[in-house]
Amino acid sequence: MSALSRIQLSIMMLLQFFIWGSWYVTAPNYLGTIGFKAEDFGTTYSVGPIAGMIAPFFVGMIADRFFAAQRVLGVLHLVGAAFMFYGTVLMKGSAPSPSTINWVAIFGHMMCFYPTLALTNTIAMKAMTNPEKEFPLIRVFGTIGWIVAGLSLSWLKFDTSINMFYLTIGASVVLGVFSFALPNTPPTASGPVSARQVLGLDALVLLKNPSYLVFILASMLICIPLAFYYQITSRIVEMGGLPIGQTMSYGQMSEIFFMLVMPLFFVRLGVKWMLAVGMLAWVVRYAMFAIGAPTETAWMIIGGILLHGICYDFFFVTGQIYTDQAAPKAVRAQAQGLLVLFTLGLGMAIGANVAGRIEAQCTTDASKAQAAIVVVKTEQIAKVAEQIKTADAASKTALEAALKTLETEKSAARKAELMAIDWKTLWGQPAAFAGLILVLFTLLFRPPARVPATA
Repeated sequence: MSALSRIQLSIMMLLQFFIWGSWYVTAPNYLGTIGFKAEDFGTTYSVGPIAGMIAPFFVGMIADRFFAAQRVLGVLHLVGAAFMFYGTVLMKGSAPSPSTINWVAIFGHMMCFYPTLALTNTIAMKAMTNPEKEFPLIRVFGTIGWIVAGLSLSWLKFDTSINMFYLTIGASVVLGVFSFALPNTPPTASGPVSARQVLGLDALVLLKNPSYLVFILASMLICIPLAFYYQITSRIVEMGGLPIGQTMSYGQMSEIFFMLVMPLFFVRLGVKWMLAVGMLAWVVRYAMFAIGAPTETAWMIIGGILLHGICYDFFFVTGQIYTDQAAPKAVRAQAQGLLVLFTLGLGMAIGANVAGRIEAQCTTDASKAQAAIVVVKTEQIAKVAEQIKTADAASKTALEAALKTLETEKSAARKAELMAIDWKTLWGQPAAFAGLILVLFTLLFRPPARVPATA
């Protein structure tokens, strides 16, 4: 691979995950101020997995058979930017509808974004001469992109404002245009295609293996508590007065560290206990949140976020390795797609709705009352900010003072809203559920006969 291609692919990966990281974990910190409730957040975080189950099959077939992958990537990011821009128009309107924002803007954006996760991998792989050695060095820029997005949100103070979505739009447009300059990746597939191939049904043969069946079910179920992390954690960070985007990015920083040391653990623990340690980290993380959130104990909140590296690498990366072992060579790609379908698709979709329902149950009347005040103050702030733009010098000083007072009142109401939520019960439930899955998995899963010496 040439030096130019290496630079291009690194930028591609960085922007790809910058787009996702610039809004995905911090969206509730703004959307909650314009009227989104717990059930609405459940929908916000379920439309993505639903899109992830639908779009990649058809877009993948288009890229494989009809158009160059880099062109499909460019078009999808530009259209995705348009959907997100429409979302910001809806957010700024009078009485914004969470349902419309979720099912039109965010769903449309995610229908465009999810297929690009596979397309960027395809473009990178095709440009490489030795993917096994070169791909990890390129893919790590994706994680760096997510970290840069989180740090940028805090540095620019976009953590709780609509500007996070404008940042997403800008990055999408940049990558959309940049994609047309990426290494050419023409379509390669030809001949008839069967429905079984498109849907990845050939990989279902793996479910005849009892061990793999236990693994795939455990993987799907563990994604239910995983949804709580992405959907809710940023609000306990906000309540604790920590820089939201920066603090959430610590999870990706730990992900890089544990990815580097993972082979050392793998050779000693093997598949079963790597997976079990990953699940145990989920239990510990949510237990730390259940204890630390009500008292705003910063080190426990940060500690739970730092466990993301173990949660993700030890479970999901090990699961990908195990899937590659267990699948016949002819269906390995389909098997990885099946794993994503059950986890980041079905599991996360169910988890998002469960998290929304449990959050609603744990949201007290006092919290709801303060949330209503936050919405009113947000509307008043927007009106005063518009008045300042056209005010004369004499009026501007009074309006700026009024704006500062409104912002102070909004911050106090937002703090009271978050503190009134029953965090102990909210985080205790996914901790208990993850613990139950861990116990059942360790009892029922039988390690594969062939375990590699290294990861």
